[in-house]
Amino acid sequence: MTRRLFALWAVLAALAIGGCTKTQPTATQNDINDLAQAIQSLDPKVDPVEAQKAATIAYTYSQQLKQQWNVTDSAIIHNAKVINGFREKGLCNDWAQAMTTRLRQENFRTLDLHWATSPPTQFRIIHHSALISAKGDSMYDGIILDPWRASGALTWAPVREDTKYNWRPRLDVREELISGELPY
Repeated sequence: MTRRLFALWAVLAALAIGGCTKTQPTATQNDINDLAQAIQSLDPKVDPVEAQKAATIAYTYSQQLKQQWNVTDSAIIHNAKVINGFREKGLCNDWAQAMTTRLRQENFRTLDLHWATSPPTQFRIIHHSALISAKGDSMYDGIILDPWRASGALTWAPVREDTKYNWRPRLDVREELISGELPY
C-alpha cells in the first residue's frame, strides 16, 4: 500500500513539474531533407531514394507514435506514466523496437538497421534507440534515430557525435547486465 501511494505521489509530482514543458514542433521538409542528406553521406553507395525514404519514415513515424501513445510530457514523465499504468507504451525500448521494425519493412538494399543501447550508469538509466548505417558498416559509423529523447520529436546525430549516451550493440550490453559485469 505504501509503495503504491508513493508511486502515485511520484506521478502526481512529475505531472505537476511536467506541466511546464513545451510541445515539440513537428518536422519540416527541411528537417527531413537534412537527415536524408546525412544518411546519404554515410557512404557513396547509399541510394538517395532509400536515404530520403528512411528520413521521411523516421520523422513521420515518430510523430505517428507520439500521437498513438499519447505522449504529452517529457520523456521521463511519460516513462513514469507507463511504469504506473497510465500509458501503455512510450519507454525508450518501445520507440527503438517500433522504429527498427518499421524501417526494416522497407527492405533497404543500401542501408542497415541496428538496435543501439547505452548502458546504465550511476547517473543515467539504460537507453535504447534505433540506428541506421550504410550497408555492411558498423553501428558506430551510423546515425542514431532517437524519438524518445524529445518525446516524439526525432533527435538524430552521427553515433560518434552523440556524446550524451555511450551507444553500444544491444546484445553486448544485455550480456554484460545478465553476467553482472555492469553493476547497475
